[in-house]
Amino acid sequence: MVRTQIQLTEGQAKRLRELSAARRESMAALIRKAVDQFIVSGNPDRSALYRQAEPVVGKFKSDSGDISINHDRYLEEAFGS
Repeated sequence: MVRTQIQLTEGQAKRLRELSAARRESMAALIRKAVDQFIVSGNPDRSALYRQAEPVVGKFKSDSGDISINHDRYLEEAFGS
């Protein structure tokens, strides 16, 4: 293993200590698992996401002129959240 030093916020360190105690695992083990999950998730870059979304921009029409403002309300109504 490679020894690495990191800095956490007070909140991160507190929550990590709590998780460590609850799971009976070291903080280092929890951090390694989190790094593994991050690497596997393949965090895509934003420019790739924008390029992927670009073909549908402006493709659909709506009678409502306020979708960009009230999108959360419309989604809640549609999905009953």
